[in-house]
Amino acid sequence: MGEELLQRRLAMEGEQDAHHYRRASDAFRLEHLASAGPLIRAVLTLTGLRARGRRNMADIRVRRNEVVLASLPAAFDGFTLLHASDLHLDLSAAHASVLAQRVRGLACDACVLTGDYRFAVSGPGGAALAALRAFVPVLPAPAYAVLGNHDGIALAPGLEALGVRVLMNENVALERGGERLHLAGIDDAHYFRTHDIARAAQGIPPDGCAILLSHTPQPYREAEEGGFALMLSGHTHGGQICLPGGIPILTDCPAPRALARGPWRHGGLAGYTSAGCGCSIVDARFHCPPEVTLHTLRRAR
Repeated sequence: MGEELLQRRLAMEGEQDAHHYRRASDAFRLEHLASAGPLIRAVLTLTGLRARGRRNMADIRVRRNEVVLASLPAAFDGFTLLHASDLHLDLSAAHASVLAQRVRGLACDACVLTGDYRFAVSGPGGAALAALRAFVPVLPAPAYAVLGNHDGIALAPGLEALGVRVLMNENVALERGGERLHLAGIDDAHYFRTHDIARAAQGIPPDGCAILLSHTPQPYREAEEGGFALMLSGHTHGGQICLPGGIPILTDCPAPRALARGPWRHGGLAGYTSAGCGCSIVDARFHCPPEVTLHTLRRAR
């Protein structure tokens, strides 16, 4: 990921663990509102919505998204990516089992994970890693991942020990039928801001078809300028607790709201922002079902 950015991330993690690090611009980060969880749960209980919110959290949908890419090699026409994001496995032990059941047996060619495997932003990540040890083996295809703003860098070797290729401002080439599809991943662009899209794109031919994994859709302009054909993200949870019609109250993301959930486009860049598999702060969802997504790539005719 680059020595300078690595050192910056490690320093920020250390300060975060010591509860010292707060930027003024981060005053309203959702993870800083974690102490509000008990209050929100109490309100939901008093209003009779607690059980419904938890049922909604367990109702993980399988979304299907077809993406037409002009630069897609013919050999990858029909190639399917299983996309999971924002698992937050340490918020609810039971949810990890529900998620594993949902992805088991889904047909795909590769799996991509776009970060936030844990909810806690400091302290040991053992609970999340233990849940990942149960979840990763049920993934139906080889997996590639990036880290999110909740994830300490210590999770990376744990994921790789499970066979997941973690992309830290770098890329890999997937080969099929003698042709290549390039898959790049950047580090968190939301809190740590240790992403480097130029570094992630190094070695990708100018005419190559490249997909970018980014925890957040925030660097969408940089991704388009970097020549990527498709960007897959998460982070927003689609709002998680939304108004009727799926209107988010908060997205915790400065990108336009059109990028907060589902498919979108910016210039020559196609994008998709997952509503996420799990929950943050409170184990409840309203008007925003959790999801895993099957992206089928199609070559433009």
